Amino acid sequence: MPEAAREADPGSISAPPSPGPVGRRRAVLLAGGALVAAGAVGAVLLAAGGSGGSAHRETAADGLPHTTVEIAAAGCGRGWTRPEPGRQVFDLRNTSSSAAEVFLTDPRTGAVYGEVEGLAPGTERPLRVTLGNGSYAFKCLPDDADAVTGPTVRLTGAKVRSGPAAVPVSQQDLIPPTLAYQKWIQARTVELVQRTDALRDAVDRGDLAAARAAWLPAHLVYERMGAAYGTFGDADDEINGTTAALSGGVRDKGFTGFHRVEYGLWHGESASGLRGPTDQLAQAVRALRDSWPTQRMDPADVGLRAHEILENTVQFELTGRTDYGSGTNLATARANLDGTRTLLGFLRPLLKTRDTGLAGLDSWLDRTQNILDGFDHDGRWTPLHRLTLAEREKVDANLGELVERLADVAALTDVRRTS
Repeated sequence: MPEAAREADPGSISAPPSPGPVGRRRAVLLAGGALVAAGAVGAVLLAAGGSGGSAHRETAADGLPHTTVEIAAAGCGRGWTRPEPGRQVFDLRNTSSSAAEVFLTDPRTGAVYGEVEGLAPGTERPLRVTLGNGSYAFKCLPDDADAVTGPTVRLTGAKVRSGPAAVPVSQQDLIPPTLAYQKWIQARTVELVQRTDALRDAVDRGDLAAARAAWLPAHLVYERMGAAYGTFGDADDEINGTTAALSGGVRDKGFTGFHRVEYGLWHGESASGLRGPTDQLAQAVRALRDSWPTQRMDPADVGLRAHEILENTVQFELTGRTDYGSGTNLATARANLDGTRTLLGFLRPLLKTRDTGLAGLDSWLDRTQNILDGFDHDGRWTPLHRLTLAEREKVDANLGELVERLADVAALTDVRRTS
């Protein structure tokens, strides 16, 4: 068990239903988010296409050998009688009366080389894989029935290596890192209260210059806790909500939290006018700190959050949709990067034996951090609108690459049924 997990609260953790939308800013995923939605297909594990009826054929228009494989409890894997190494396609045909999931596995270790989910009765879908020397077997998991593993097929004499494979992650595997992360969040809520109190005190004194200086450090503490927003529930809107969906815009009474205070501080609002919003923010932060020990994150969502943090950064921070005057979107992006690194640190014991691209991901995290740090000038961050075209393209490209790589993390930590 990882050291961080041993230090976590030994109490039990529940597995509640997946939380609903994770705050007004966090609920909408980019189009690429379909890759890591519940029941998704991960790029590391497989590339599965759409459905379609196709008879058994040796070579199709794609130039790859195709083999039609039966998916049914009574005949799982039937049809794979002439095994070949290399890049190939299995046309999975569900001949049963119920939908099924299908894994191509190493029958000894349980590692998955590819999967197709939601294969409906009477339909066929392709599974593309690269196979080298080794033993393989199809596992069929019909809805409302036990898993069935088909016959083992052995390949020898291959000149290529098999594509990536990973042992599925269980709910139990994810509980220790989730508990450790929850403990880390508790410490951040304490820091958040301290930083927010400093902001409130500056406003109470009428020192708006000090309040502007205190606003960003407090806000960035919150922005580093991105994986917990779904568990925060309504508190996320109260603390970090925007004017999205508010009919009154910045004048709407529902506009509260950091961005409400930001708007006032950078648009000439008086200290007396800001005391109410700042007090309200401080109260919401304290309520979050006090309630957090009773909250329970869903372990099944943790890997998805590792991807979602930077996906939302691209959608909200890099578009300037959350800038209410401070011009600090790049500072927020940097804090989101910190939050991603922290969560990956807790997940690393699971990932290091499953994610062949982990070293590359670390390299891109370092590269992106260095780029963002270049826009920090002793605490004064370059606003988005002052970036050159080349700088903007570099920021967008690097964060976009990270989002793609983190999709693999989400897929690898997706809890899969195995029996």
